[in-house]
Amino acid sequence: MRILVMGGTWFLGRAIVDDALRRGWEVTAFNRGRSGAVDGAETVRGDRTSPEDLKRLATHGPWDAVIDTSSSEFPPRDVLLAADVLRPVAARWVHVSTVSVYQGWPHHPLTEDSPLLECPPDADESFGHTGPDGSPTKYGFQKAGGEAAVRAAFGDDVVFLRPGVILGPGEYVGRLPWWLARAQRGGPIVVPAPAAQTIQPVDVRDVAAFAVDQAVADVAGRAYRAYNVAHPDGVSWAEFISTCLTVTGGAGRPVWVDASTLTAHGVKQWTELPLWRTHAGVWSVDASLAVSSGLRCRPIAETIAETWAWMQADGRPVEHPRWSEHGVEAGKEAKILASLDHR
Repeated sequence: MRILVMGGTWFLGRAIVDDALRRGWEVTAFNRGRSGAVDGAETVRGDRTSPEDLKRLATHGPWDAVIDTSSSEFPPRDVLLAADVLRPVAARWVHVSTVSVYQGWPHHPLTEDSPLLECPPDADESFGHTGPDGSPTKYGFQKAGGEAAVRAAFGDDVVFLRPGVILGPGEYVGRLPWWLARAQRGGPIVVPAPAAQTIQPVDVRDVAAFAVDQAVADVAGRAYRAYNVAHPDGVSWAEFISTCLTVTGGAGRPVWVDASTLTAHGVKQWTELPLWRTHAGVWSVDASLAVSSGLRCRPIAETIAETWAWMQADGRPVEHPRWSEHGVEAGKEAKILASLDHR
């Protein structure tokens, strides 16, 4: 089995390459060279927006499948360019998309039959908008256009994976690492109530294994496939925070703060308290179709523990601007806690 991984040297891309290599597959990783190479894989340097670089990449084929993990940084027209150039040398395209492509996210529960945002396959980076309440998002429109671009080039020889939040060792966004660092620091910790709320992050290694499985899944006579990729069981906020405290040895104490108080203090959802969002559907993603097709998710407590072990072993993600977006500043957290004491 020969596969091409677009963006194959950090986080999800790296996990996909590692998984495929363990299976004895031949792997080509195409990237810009910002995060090194993976031993055992052929690495091709280049820019996916460059027709010349893509044509040079195509000479390293053919491949049984392309697994694209890097399209989130590019508008649909660039996804279309890559898919068009590589179509003659690839039998299938496995595309990592997002739940943000759904019209109803994050307000409503989602299945794969939920309607999608509309975006043309050749749209540039200006297409789309973000609603006044943060939904829909321009990002969602762009990713929906990316899906349309792949379908335009590959027809039904496509698998779309639509994850919500991916965590685990190597994370470059900074969501779980922030919570772990905050747990280690100790003291009273502002945590979004209710404690029983279930969240559905999925481990990067489980997404990788499912993506690699889909590169060879039997699809004879079937139309293109799309899967929501979320943890089918999830974890409560209470268990999430408790596990962070346990694995870090932190002496912290969670202080459960309701959404109205957090909002009154201007806490930004999704970033200042990573994984917190009040919309009803954000953690109501039906992943049963993926589970029935082979998605296996380890307990989230295991993801938390192994991410902490990676951090303690001097695990360093590639530099990424989104890292600095995550986490509430200590002074702001102190003001929230002080307001609760006063009240």
